[in-house]
Amino acid sequence: MKIMNCPLNGPRNISEFVYGGEVKTMPNHQTCSDKEWAEYVFYSDNTIRIITEWWYHAASGYWFIAERHTASDEILKTYDPSELFNQRVDFESKPELAEEQSV
Repeated sequence: MKIMNCPLNGPRNISEFVYGGEVKTMPNHQTCSDKEWAEYVFYSDNTIRIITEWWYHAASGYWFIAERHTASDEILKTYDPSELFNQRVDFESKPELAEEQSV
């Protein structure tokens, strides 16, 4: 049985977690092209290295960050997202889209 340490709930069975994707710099959602956004959402580097990832503990609804080695699948460290992020990103419609939707 594989165990992952949840920063909120402590060591838990890996089956309680859902992978959320790699932590990477998000392009500006209002100015980037569709191609740039698709690359951000769908593509990853897929190389052997230590990667920083989003994980979700389904039982508690808690999102956190884990550092994992992609070859060995060893989880090296887990921590609260506040250690990396101190601002919330609000997604608003592009002004031209809001006008089109109101017509």
